[in-house]
Amino acid sequence: MAAHKNARQGAYRRPARRNAVTDCPLTAAFAAVGGKWKLIIVYWLSQEDVHFGGLRRRMTSISHKVLTEQLRELEADDVVRRVPLGSVPAPVMYQLTDYGRTLLPLVESARTWGRGHIERMLIRNKERSVRDPMR
Repeated sequence: MAAHKNARQGAYRRPARRNAVTDCPLTAAFAAVGGKWKLIIVYWLSQEDVHFGGLRRRMTSISHKVLTEQLRELEADDVVRRVPLGSVPAPVMYQLTDYGRTLLPLVESARTWGRGHIERMLIRNKERSVRDPMR
C-alpha cells in the first residue's frame, strides 16, 4: 500500500494572483486597491515605514492572514515594498513605493468623503430619533 504524502501547508509559494486588468480604468483601480483593507494599509504606510506588527497594532480588526495576503497583493502590484532587515527570521519593514505614493490623493479624498459621510449619518440618525423616538 503506497503512502500518499502531502506537503505541509505553506511549504510552497502560491502563484501570483490573477489581476484581470481590462481597458476599464475603474476595474484596474479596484483590482489594485479595492477591498476593505488596502487603502487603510496605504494610509498607515504613508505615515511611516512600519513592521508587520506595527500595522497589526494600528489595524486591530484585521487578521494576521488577511494582512499578509493584502500586503502580498500590494507588493505584487508594486504599491508596497517589503524590506527584510537581516537574515531569516529577521523583522521586515514595509514601505510605500514611489508608485504607491501616487495613491495618496485618492486615500485623502476617500478619508474626506468618509468623514462627511459619518457626519451626515449621525445627523440623519439624530433627526430620525427626534421624529420617531420609538425607533
